[in-house]
Amino acid sequence: MADKTLDAKGLNCPLPILKAKKAIGEVPKGGTLEVLSTDPGSVADFEAFCRTTGNELIETGEDGGVYRFLIKHAA
Repeated sequence: MADKTLDAKGLNCPLPILKAKKAIGEVPKGGTLEVLSTDPGSVADFEAFCRTTGNELIETGEDGGVYRFLIKHAA
């Protein structure tokens, strides 16, 4: 289970990334942030976000139009 969950459903780019950037700061180093989004563009956005911030994208998935990302806060 994630340390924190961010519900970004209904938000379009760049809001899910901006909210995730703030939320990851509230997660302890080594902890995880779960992000839920309905924006199909968020798949590429979160891959790029993790690549540029050094955080690790542990898991991605999609169920019924809801995309789920599990991000590990860089230690």
